[in-house]
Amino acid sequence: MLSGELLGHGNVVDDNDICQIEVGFLKAHFKIYLPLTHKRKEFCEDLPAPSESVFVMEYEHDLLSSMLIDFRIIRDVTGLKAFAREEHILAIDDLDAATVFYKPAVIEPDVFSIVYQFDEADWYIGIVRASLGEEIFTAVFPFEVGFTGIGYWPFFAVLICFLISLVWYEKRYRKRKLYADH
Repeated sequence: MLSGELLGHGNVVDDNDICQIEVGFLKAHFKIYLPLTHKRKEFCEDLPAPSESVFVMEYEHDLLSSMLIDFRIIRDVTGLKAFAREEHILAIDDLDAATVFYKPAVIEPDVFSIVYQFDEADWYIGIVRASLGEEIFTAVFPFEVGFTGIGYWPFFAVLICFLISLVWYEKRYRKRKLYADH
């Protein structure tokens, strides 16, 4: 399915609070909504909970409005999580077996959108392909459903507590040594 002339790597980036996806050299605003759980809040990639999800892509380039666009969501069978890229997707033997959602190629003149119900938290990879004749442009973006937003903060908190403890212990040790020397 992903054979042919594949050009470019895409991703979703937060560019001044505007989520942007790059499909080859073509750009679009990309947002995900969880209307049942988070009302009108917009997400770029990671989603806080499994829920009905609405993916919306608004074109920045007029060319996208005349291209065939298909959208696929797969489970992250690469094990690379946030580091999965297009070459890793191409290496998957059975892409259909990893696919949880697929919208066949259609021309959407204004806005491309899909609705998908995530039932479990896990890592997924979104794949957007835009084609015009023989040229195919691809964007691959890994994302986590059930992302808590904690990230590395607990490790930094533990490190800070450890450093504060060292400073406190060192001050106490010096104070004892000072009194012992007098």
